[in-house]
Order: sequence, then C-alpha cells, then structure tokens
Amino acid sequence: MIAPCRTMISAGSVTGEDHFFKWYKCQLKAPGPPGDTRRVKREVSKAKQKAYDELYTRLDTREGEKDLYRLARQRDRDEKDVQQVRVIKDRDGRVLTSEESVQRRWKEYFEELMNEENEREKRVEGVNSVEQKVDTIRKDEVRKALKRMKSGKAVGPDDLPVEVWKCLGEAAVEFLASLFNRVLESERMPEEWRRSVLVPIFKNKGDVQSCSNYRGIKLMSHTMKLWERVVEARLRKVVEICEQQYGFMPRKSTTDAIFALRILMEKYRDGQRELHCVFVDLEKAYDRVPREELWYCMRKSGVAEKYVRVVQDMYERSRTVVRCAVGQTEEFNVEVGLHQGSALSPFLFAIVMDQLSEEVRQESPWTMMFADDIVICSESREQVEENLERWRFALERRGMKVSRSKTEYMCVNEREGSGTVRLQGEEVKKVLEFKYLGSTVQSNGECGKEVKKRVQAGWNGWRKVSGVLCDRKISARIKGKVYRTVVRPSMLYGLETVSLRKRQESELEVAELKMLRFSLGVTRLDRIRNKYIRGTAHVGRLGDKVREARLRWFGHVQRRESEYIGRRMLDMGLPGRRQRGSPKRRYMDGINEDMKLVGASVEDAEDRDRWREMIRCGDP
Repeated sequence: MIAPCRTMISAGSVTGEDHFFKWYKCQLKAPGPPGDTRRVKREVSKAKQKAYDELYTRLDTREGEKDLYRLARQRDRDEKDVQQVRVIKDRDGRVLTSEESVQRRWKEYFEELMNEENEREKRVEGVNSVEQKVDTIRKDEVRKALKRMKSGKAVGPDDLPVEVWKCLGEAAVEFLASLFNRVLESERMPEEWRRSVLVPIFKNKGDVQSCSNYRGIKLMSHTMKLWERVVEARLRKVVEICEQQYGFMPRKSTTDAIFALRILMEKYRDGQRELHCVFVDLEKAYDRVPREELWYCMRKSGVAEKYVRVVQDMYERSRTVVRCAVGQTEEFNVEVGLHQGSALSPFLFAIVMDQLSEEVRQESPWTMMFADDIVICSESREQVEENLERWRFALERRGMKVSRSKTEYMCVNEREGSGTVRLQGEEVKKVLEFKYLGSTVQSNGECGKEVKKRVQAGWNGWRKVSGVLCDRKISARIKGKVYRTVVRPSMLYGLETVSLRKRQESELEVAELKMLRFSLGVTRLDRIRNKYIRGTAHVGRLGDKVREARLRWFGHVQRRESEYIGRRMLDMGLPGRRQRGSPKRRYMDGINEDMKLVGASVEDAEDRDRWREMIRCGDP
C-alpha cells in the first residue's frame, strides 16, 4: 500500500495538497477488509521497532561506526527544506522556473565560462622542448596510485568506481599497467575518458539563484584519475616548484602559510612598525587558464615532450554535461581551463603559477601562494602597491585576471591614516580582518574574531550530525566519538598557530559543553557537573586539546630544517621596541606556559616520540 504511494508522490506532484490526495486515493483502493488495518499497523510497528533495535545494536559496534556517519549525513540531508535549487536567474536577473529554461541557463553559463579566454598577449618567443625517452610504467607506480585513490567517491560517466580495481588486486595492477603503457606509447587515451559530468556546488556565499556563485566540479572516470596520478607522480620528480607555493606541495599545508603570516604580523606589531598586506584573488583561476600557456609553462619547466603530448591528449576533445536539480543538460565541448575535480589539475596549476610569477615574486613570507590564493607583504604602502601592479601585469598579460572586488588590503599596526592601495587607479578595499585559508587574521594581531569563528564552525558541524547526537537511543560513547571526530576538529582548525587567553579558551569550552549537554539531553537545571558530562561522553577539555595541538605544531617546527619558513619566522629579529603598558600576548608566551605546564623544554622537541608522549592529553 505504501510503496505505490511513494512512487506516485515522487513522480511529479507539486504541492503538499497533491501529495495528500494521491496518498488518500491510494489508501482507498488498498485491498483487504477494513478490520485488517489495525493488525497491519501493529505488524508494521513491530517490524519497524525490530529494524531500529538491530540498527542501534549494530551502530554500537566498531563495524557499525562507518554506518553511523553515513546515517548522520543522510539525516542532515533529510532535515533540509531545500536540498537543491530548482530555479535560477538568467544573466539579466530574471527568475527561470521551467526545467528547459533552467537547463539552458546552466549550459549557457558553464559553456561560456569554459570556452572563453581572458584577453592576453600572444607569446612571440619560443621554448625548447625536451626530447627524451621515458620509462615504461611499472606495476609499483600503479599500486601507489591505487593506494592514493580514496574509496566512496562519486563515479564518472562510465559508472566504474575505483573500488572495482582495488578488489581485483594484482590482476587489476597488471591490467592497468599494460593499459597505461599502451596509452603512453600511443599518446591517445580511450574516448570514454574524455566525457565528464559537471556538478554545480554552491560556494555558501552570495545569491543562491545566481550561477556565478557555484563552482563546477567534474565527475570523471576513476580509471582516468588513476592514469593522471601516475603521470603526476612522474612530473613531480622532474619539476621543482618555488618555495613560495604551499598548495598541494609535499611537506607543506595551509597551517605553514597561516603560521608564517601570523608570526610576521606579530613581529611587526611588537616592533611598532607597519606591515602592509594585499590578499590577491584571481577570477575563475582554474577555469580560465589558457591551454597554450599551460603547454608553454610545462616545456619551460623542463617537462619531457612526451608528457606534454600526453597531457594535451587529456584535454583534447573533452566534453561535459551539467547535472542540476532538474536533470542533465545537453553535452558541450570544453576548450579552456583545467578540469576541476581532476587529480592532475592542482599540480598543473602550480606549474603555471610558478612560471608566470617567476619575475615578480619575493621570498617567503613577503610572497606566499596557496594555489590561486596570493598574499603580498611589504613595509610600505607604496612598495606593496608597486608589487601588486607588477603581479597584475605579469598575470593578466598571460590570460589570468585579478579580481578588483575581492582583492583586499590590510595594514598591521597602522599608526596614522595611510589610505589604501590602488590597482590601475581603482581603490582596493581596506579591511581590518581577512579570512586567509580558513583562518581569520586581524590587523591588530589579536585572535578574538578567529575564536568566535571557530565556535560558529563547531556549531555548524554539530548541526550537521545533530540527527545522531540528539538521538536518545544512541549511546553516550558513540555520541562522544562522533563529536570528537566531526565537531571538535572544526573548532581546533588553525588554533595551533595562536596563543589564546584564558577568556578565549573559556569561550571555546562553554560552547563545547553546551553541545555535549544538548547531545546527552541534560540541562543546567539537572545540576550535573561538567566533569561528569565529559566523563559520560568520553570527551576531554577543549583547552587541553588546544594546548596539545599548539605544542605538537611547535615541536614540528623545531624539528624542521633551519631554512623552513616557520623557524625563520620564529627566529626573525626586527629593530624596534614593544609599546609601553600591558604587553600584547605573543605566540612564544603561550608556548613557554604550555611547556612549563607539561614539564617539557625546547630540547625535548627534538625527540618526536618523547615529545608526543609528554604533550599528549587523552580523552577520559
């Protein structure tokens, strides 16, 4: 009786009234005498209760923990009123409602984005190609590529997940090695790999009905991604990327760049000297990379011509469709830019940025790049304005475009109104805070705004799994584990690079305890102490975890080579005196307090295992 109703409801009804009447008519036509209704309901209730009991029993085991996170994501999706936007606006701002017009608009937007280049100068000079013999692809290369591929990812148009190759084991490795060698020799990959499905992902800012506020991620063949990973591993061995690039580079992360910028700002604040920073944003950076520039930069970087032709083949005759809430659009060609969602694209973009910025970049931390996120620093406003103009010229003459509306300027320790910088005569927006790689930096060197953002990020994560955390039938142990693995990491992000005050630590812990009390169904009126709440959920103090993360990062910095950007920043000395009065809290002030609390010294950080044992704060 229920299944036909669900089929009818999902088939295309528009309003809640239609849903009800179709269900009601279906119920009237249900077979069986009226007296059987109660018995059927009882049987359904018993079966439902039995299924729930089995579900919660399984979730309380180690084997069922993966199902728990899947259940949390599903409940989060089910609670949303609108999962996908079905109506969008055209280029003139008019709302489109019909399925055909919505599909046409999505196709029009992405086809224009991925097939039109920005204005650029054509290169006159040539570059010598590197003609050399390349080795055949070995089985161990395929094994490494398979190991790096994550399971459970959305498949491409061929509907063949990477799990198939993983399950086949050595047979798959042998077959793929043979296949990839044929592709390498012929420089032609299968035609099926050229097709992709583009899914618009909302950027969580701006008008939800505007196509420009969506990022197009391509779902590509997993077998092609394996091929890309093999090629990427080989390219990384021959191409050396500049030390200013932190994005998708080995032994580098967002934390390195955030830490370097924060310590640089702290040093200038303590020396009572001005530091001028410009955060450069590139418009549609991945989607507007000219293909000719990509080939030129690869050859200039010393990539063998064989690999250049292999990468050219990956982008030749590529086609895609847009999958939106109202169906799929017609297929169209993609002639410009890199594939977003490709395993090779981040490294190709790093090669392009490395070559285009060769003549304008300075050493870290005066220039730092994370893919297309660029920060330029200088001691004077005039100098940073001049550097910004040089960057604009170097990038825009080769087809990249600096965003005038999203590029922002910040002055640290500004002593008098020094105005703002200009870009081609237009004022760059001046800000007191900026979200750099997910972490908020302030012009006064403080971290109060970042603490509030971490609290908000924690609540956002908590709401996503609240369907599980607030379920009374799930044990407190499981709720605590979900909190520790989903919610707490979002609250800790970037805090290893700052030294918090007691009040700021308390602000984080208050938010944490509110989440735990909500999850366990306990209020302040129940008069249950915080330590019992933490013990029941097996969750330690957030302040202790912040201290552990800070000391762990400090130990990591101390063990790195002396040329490492983090060590250079900590050892950096600037002329100048700290201001009179109560001194501002510095990063090393917090580190010294932390080390005194755990009984450690700087020398202990050299022994990684001993350091980890000394600083560890386990959950109860």
